[in-house]
Amino acid sequence: MQSIKETHFNFKGQTGFYRGKVRDVYYFGDTMAMVASDRISAFDVILPEAIPDKGRVLNQIAAKNLEATKSLVPNWVISTPDPNVTIGFKCEPFPVEMVVRGYLAGHAAREYKAGRRTICGVTLPEGLKENDKLPTPIITPTTKAKVGHDEDISREEILKRGLVTQKDYEQLEDYTLKLYAKGCEMAAARGLILVDTKYEFGKHNGTIYLIDEVHTPDSSRYFYNEGYTQRQERNEPQKQLSKEFVRQWLIENGFQGKDGQKIPEMTPAIVKSISERYQELYQQVTGETLAPISYNSILERIEQSIVKSIN
Repeated sequence: MQSIKETHFNFKGQTGFYRGKVRDVYYFGDTMAMVASDRISAFDVILPEAIPDKGRVLNQIAAKNLEATKSLVPNWVISTPDPNVTIGFKCEPFPVEMVVRGYLAGHAAREYKAGRRTICGVTLPEGLKENDKLPTPIITPTTKAKVGHDEDISREEILKRGLVTQKDYEQLEDYTLKLYAKGCEMAAARGLILVDTKYEFGKHNGTIYLIDEVHTPDSSRYFYNEGYTQRQERNEPQKQLSKEFVRQWLIENGFQGKDGQKIPEMTPAIVKSISERYQELYQQVTGETLAPISYNSILERIEQSIVKSIN
């Protein structure tokens, strides 16, 4: 199995290029081709080994979810000509990510355990334990860092700094809660709980669009619904469907992205196990088996799909 660590295409009519943590983006005026690579990041750090199939798993899950939510929120997608490629509008992204949480998990749970009861300006009630359902979903935005770590930020601070206008921010909040409600509904149909997720938005010709991936296991945390209540009552960890297993492996091996910490060795066995988990994630989230593909000439296939789409 081959993995796609980087692409180095040079297209006729190309007006720009950007390499993100896990995506390579080619610009063509006001449209763009986004290649979902097999790079993997955790704690805002790109890990040294790419994971076969990861890119196409996330790109295809995102494509299905963007299609399912486009009646609620306009999104950036024009077409998905290849399992690893999405063609869409070039949007000017807002400098914040809209994180929405329905349960006390992950970063929020760690903050709560440390004694903090206010996260991003939102006050949480006393008496919660990790993975409890919150009284109502909350929005806990983060800054969108081009390098380094994203940081928690409150609604008030976003408006005070002028990062987003009040009118636009209210629209982002409305879209975020509608998308989360739809995501919960779709997850429930698969026997899952959408615990928390993040959305990114941008503007194109004055219109706000949902951009990037949506409700994927990289941008979202899922619990299995079956046994959730019993596990909470017994104070047991919840059975998760997300990238959290990668973070846990890193934590167990002494890495959380902090200065001076060394990324543990990603052996072929570790890489294979992570790849298999992503294939499992695809099946659980979509209800479909990941289709087999030829691993010969993957880069040529991707390149040709973009050439045909932009001409």
